[in-house]
Amino acid sequence: MSTRKQLKALVAARRGVLVPGAFNALSARVVADLGFEALYVTGAGITNMWFGLPDQGFMGLSDIADHTARIRDAVELPLIVDADTGFGNALNVRHTVRTLERAGADCIQLEDQVAPKRCGHFSGKEVISTEEAVSKIKAAVDARQDQDLLVMARTDAAAIHGFDAAVERAQKYAEAGADILFVEAVTREEDIRALPQRLAAPQLMNMVIGGRTPIFDSRQLTELGYGIVLYANAALQGAVAGMQKALGALHNDGVLQESAGLVATFAERQRLVGKPALDALEIRYA
Repeated sequence: MSTRKQLKALVAARRGVLVPGAFNALSARVVADLGFEALYVTGAGITNMWFGLPDQGFMGLSDIADHTARIRDAVELPLIVDADTGFGNALNVRHTVRTLERAGADCIQLEDQVAPKRCGHFSGKEVISTEEAVSKIKAAVDARQDQDLLVMARTDAAAIHGFDAAVERAQKYAEAGADILFVEAVTREEDIRALPQRLAAPQLMNMVIGGRTPIFDSRQLTELGYGIVLYANAALQGAVAGMQKALGALHNDGVLQESAGLVATFAERQRLVGKPALDALEIRYA
């Protein structure tokens, strides 16, 4: 079964599949190695980790396409790819979908913010008109070459126009052809519980550690009927914490050993990047 068909089946099952974010090929390898069933190519993670900048629209199409292609080569999991606002109008969205589909995306996420976008859990967001957003979703649906490629529509309208307005927008995006709906930055527990009852299409719920949305565990969200439970930047936050601990110890002590338990072993690092398999190939082709 193709990764796109796998993802369609996962979403349709509505069993709250846990999907962590990856910000490069090695983090994607860790996600796959731990047994997760899909991963999210995170725009915030790429912006933070590669540019050292906040998630405020600094990532471009070529950046996310390059990372998607590298991650596609590294793992065989279904890839949900964060395409921000689609990088322009409906025609730009068409080009974005074509580009990311070629790069190996299995689902492309588009949001309705005004460009330059910002993290869904930041203040100061603005959204485009519902009509413009609908036209961009239609363009995305029409642009895909493979009908198994999924389109996810995200709305950030709850922070600007309120929860009911966000639900209304999401419904219109579903009518425009979106396969998955994503209402971002829901701030009340009762609204998280209500969403699967108010929208028929499969939905993603974003669990942002330290963000504005109350944290539910995946079992609760499965019982509510969510298809995907996203932890877009858990790996990033864990990596930053790990770097701070390891380098803090090095700075304080002047030495760092594997036995301290603060770093992956040399052997584990080589395993994750596939060195044993490449060694075998080197012998085969010698």
